Amino acid sequence: MGFWSKLSAGIDRINQLLGKAASIMILLSCIVSAVNALLRYGLDISNNWPLELQWYLFSAAVMLGAAYTLKRNEHVRVDLIYSQLPDRGRIWVDLFGFLFFLMPACILFAWLSWTTLFYPSWLVMEHSMNSGGLARYPIKFVVPFGFFMLSLQGVSEIIKRISALKGTTSLPTEDLHYEKPMQ
Repeated sequence: MGFWSKLSAGIDRINQLLGKAASIMILLSCIVSAVNALLRYGLDISNNWPLELQWYLFSAAVMLGAAYTLKRNEHVRVDLIYSQLPDRGRIWVDLFGFLFFLMPACILFAWLSWTTLFYPSWLVMEHSMNSGGLARYPIKFVVPFGFFMLSLQGVSEIIKRISALKGTTSLPTEDLHYEKPMQ
C-alpha cells in the first residue's frame, strides 16, 4: 500500500468515525428534544439551553455527516447521463465534479465560514443572548471544520478514482453505482 492509498484510507477512517458520531448526535438531539418537551409542558420547567443544545447537536450532525455521506457515495445527484456511462466514464465524471465543483466550493466555504462566522465569534467568546443560553463559538467552529473534513474526503475520493483509472485498484461497485435498487 503506497503513501496515497494510506492517506486515503486514513481519511476514510476519520470520516467513518465522524459519521458514527453524527448518528449519535441525531439520537441525542431527539432525546434532548423529548426531555425538553416533557419538562416544558409536563412540569412547566423552561430553559433555553436544552433547545439550543438540540439545535447544536443537529447542526453538528449535518456538518460532520457530510464527509461520511460523500465517503459512502450517498449525496444527491441529478442523473442525466451518469447511469448510462461505463464504469470508467463514471470515474471521469466523478473526478471532474470533485476537482472543479466540490473542492473549490469546500475550500471557499471553509475559508468564508472561518473568517466571517467562527473567528469573529471566538474573538469575543460569543454566547447566546437568551437567558441560560450556550456559547455560540463552539458550534460556529463546526461549520469550517465540516467543510474542511468534506474537502479531505474529496481528496480521498480523488485518490481512489485516480488509482482506479491507473488500474492499481478497483472501486467497490457501490462507489460507482449509487442509485438504490427499487424495493
